[in-house]
Amino acid sequence: MSSEWLSAPRFRFDGPHSIPAGSAAGELWPREEHAPRSPRLLSAIERTRDYLLALQAPEGFWVGELEGDTILESEYILLLAYLGRADTLPAHLLSNYILKQQLPGGGWAIFPGGPLEISASVKAYFALKLTGHSPDSEPLMRARAAIRAAGGAERVNSFTRYYLALLGIIPYDKCPAVPPEIMLVPQWCPFNIHEMSAWSRTILVPLSLLWAFRPRHQLHEAHGIRELFLTSPEELPAVMGPSVVDPLKKATWVNWERLFRGVDRAIKLAERCGLKPLRRLAIRRAADWMTARFADSDGLGAIFPPIIWSVVALKCLGHGDDSPLLKAALGELEKLSIREGETIRLEPCRSPVWDTAIATIALCEAGVAADSPAITSAVNWLLSKEVTTTGDWTVRSLSKQPGGWFFEFNNCFYPDVDDTAMVLIALSRALSARDLSSWRAEYLLTDGVPGSNLGMEVSTVLAQRNADSTEALAEIESLRPMLGAISRGVRWLAGMQNRDGGWGAFDRDNDREIFTRVPFADHNAMIDPSTADLTARVLEMLSGLGMTQEHPVARRALDFLWKNQEHDHCWFGRWGVNFIYGTWQTLVGLVAIGVPASDPRIRRGVAWLKMHQQESGGWGESAASYDDPRLRGKGPATASQTAWAILGLCAAGEVESAAVESGVQYLLETQRDDGGWDEEQFTGTGFPRVFYLRYHLYCIYFPLMALSRVARLRSNRSVESGATKMTNDE
Repeated sequence: MSSEWLSAPRFRFDGPHSIPAGSAAGELWPREEHAPRSPRLLSAIERTRDYLLALQAPEGFWVGELEGDTILESEYILLLAYLGRADTLPAHLLSNYILKQQLPGGGWAIFPGGPLEISASVKAYFALKLTGHSPDSEPLMRARAAIRAAGGAERVNSFTRYYLALLGIIPYDKCPAVPPEIMLVPQWCPFNIHEMSAWSRTILVPLSLLWAFRPRHQLHEAHGIRELFLTSPEELPAVMGPSVVDPLKKATWVNWERLFRGVDRAIKLAERCGLKPLRRLAIRRAADWMTARFADSDGLGAIFPPIIWSVVALKCLGHGDDSPLLKAALGELEKLSIREGETIRLEPCRSPVWDTAIATIALCEAGVAADSPAITSAVNWLLSKEVTTTGDWTVRSLSKQPGGWFFEFNNCFYPDVDDTAMVLIALSRALSARDLSSWRAEYLLTDGVPGSNLGMEVSTVLAQRNADSTEALAEIESLRPMLGAISRGVRWLAGMQNRDGGWGAFDRDNDREIFTRVPFADHNAMIDPSTADLTARVLEMLSGLGMTQEHPVARRALDFLWKNQEHDHCWFGRWGVNFIYGTWQTLVGLVAIGVPASDPRIRRGVAWLKMHQQESGGWGESAASYDDPRLRGKGPATASQTAWAILGLCAAGEVESAAVESGVQYLLETQRDDGGWDEEQFTGTGFPRVFYLRYHLYCIYFPLMALSRVARLRSNRSVESGATKMTNDE
C-alpha cells in the first residue's frame, strides 16, 4: 500500500473514534446508570420510535404524504378538460378538495397562512367552472371578486397562460415562445437546454412541442373565464410583464429582461412569416428526448408538472387513448392521487428515498440496532435504488461513472445531491452501528487514484485477528454492497462539486443567471446553483468518512459557506423553510468537518437561532420569509423547525443550554399520545416564492432525531464526567 494511501484520512469502526454528533453506535445509552434522568424524555423517544417503525412498508421503505397547494388539483382538472373528461367522478372529487382550500377572502394561497396567489386562484376558479360550479355560486362570486381585486387574470404566470391557450381562452401567441429548436442548440452555446435546471428542462421540452403543434380544446363559452380579466383575453399583452424572480446576484449593464422580450417578439414574428426551416428536426429531437426519459421513471422527471405536459405532448405527437406511453403517463398521475371521503388531492411526486434515509438516521439515533429487521430492510431497499446508469448529470459532471440516489421510487435519469448525501449518511450510520467489534475497519479517502479522472475515491480496509478465513470472507462479503455503494456515491458527489465550491441539486455549474430573465422563467427556479444547505449536508456526510477541513474539497466548500453567510449571520434554506433550515444544516456541516464550535462565525449563527426562539420554546418560520426578509425566522412554531434548531444548536456544543432545554420541553409538551406531532405548516420548499411543500413525516423523524441526539449527547457527557470523577478520585 502506497504512502499516499497510508496517509489518507481514515474512519475507524472499532473502539473510540470521532463520528458526527449523535451518530448511533449501539444502545441508546452506554450504561443504564447514565441513562437520561428524564423518564419523560425517554418515554417520548420510545413513543415516536415505535410510531415511526409502525409506518415502515413491508418492502423496507418509508413514504409520507407530500402535500402541495391546489395548483396540482386545478391543473389535473384542466388536463382532464383537454382530454374531454371534465365531467367525470375524479374531476368532481378534485373540485371538492379545491373548494375546501378556498381562503375566506375568496382566493387560494400556496401555503397555509399565505396571501392570495393569482395563478393558483385563477386556475382554481377555472377548474371549478369546468366541473359544473356556477359562476353565480357564493364561492365563485367571492373568488371572482378577490381575483379581480388582485389584478385579474392578466397577472397569471407563463405556465398558466399555456393552460389558458390549451383550452382556447387565449391564443398561443400570448404565451412566451418555447420553440422546439432549443433542442438543436449545441452544448458549447450558452443557451442550450443543459444550462437550465433539470426540473425546468423536463417541463420545457414537452412544452416546446405544445408551442410547435398548438393543441386546442375549444370550450363552450359558458365555461370560459372572461369575467376574470379586467380588460379581455384579446387585450392580453403578447409578452410577459414583470415576474416573481429573485434579483441577479451580479449587476450587469444589459437589461436582459427587455432583451429576451425582444427575442420573444422576434421568434413569434419569424414563425408568422413561416421561417421554421428546422422545425421537423427539432420536433423529432424533442420527442425522442422526452420519450427516452420515460424509461425507469415514475413519469417524465417523476414529478407532476412535466408528467402533465408530457400527456399533452404525446397527444400532439399522435398518440391515441390506447397508446401504452399515454396510458403509462396518465397512470403515473393516478398514482399521485389520494382519495379521502368525497375529495381527491394530489402529491407533486413521491418521496420514499428521502423519507427512508432520514427515518433510518433517526432510528439509528434512537438506538434501534443496525442489524434489526427495520434497519436491515431499509438499508437493503436503499441499496436497491442506487442509480447504475447515466443521465442528464453526465453532461457536466467531472465523473462520468454512475452513482447516487434519486428522490422518488423511480427516476434514474435524475439522481440528486441532497438525496445522495442523505442516503450516504444513513448507510454510514447504519454501518457504524453494526457489531464490528471483532474487526478493524477504516475508510480511506484518497486523492489522485491512478487511472481515475477524478480527485477522490473511497476504499475500505478491513482486518481481523485470529479469524477463520471462511467466516471472515463471508462477513466481508455481507458488507460489500453497502461499502461499494458508499464508494460510488462519494465519487459521484465529488464529481458534482461546482466551481464555486458548493453543490447544487441535479447538475454541476448550473448557474447562468441570465437564464432567469427569459420570459418563461417565472417559476423562479430556472437554474440550479450552489446552496448552503446542500453544501453543508455533503460536508456532514464526508466528515463521517474521515474527511477533515484540510481536504481540498472541504476547503472549497467552506469558502463557499463563509461567503454565503447572511448579513445577520444565518444561512439561506433553498430546500426547506427557510433560514432556520439553512442555519441548522450549515452549523451541523461546519462542525462535523472540523470547524471549532468556538469559531466566531458559528457563534453568531448560534446567536441567530437563539434570538428567534419563541416564548413557547419552539421555533417557526413562514414561507413568507422568502418574499419578505423581515420575516426570516418568524412564523408559527412547528415540530420540524424546532427539531432543526435543536440539532443545529447541539452541533455547536449547546446541548446543555437553556435554549435547547426549552426546545426539548416544547416538543415534549406538544407531542401527541401516539408519539407524533400535529403540523399544518409547509416547511419544505420546492421553488422559493412559487411552490412549497408539507412533508407529512417531517414532524415525526426530525423531532425523533433531535430528542434522541439530545439524550445521547447528555448521556455521553454524563459518562465523561463520571470517568473524570473516577480518575480524580484515584
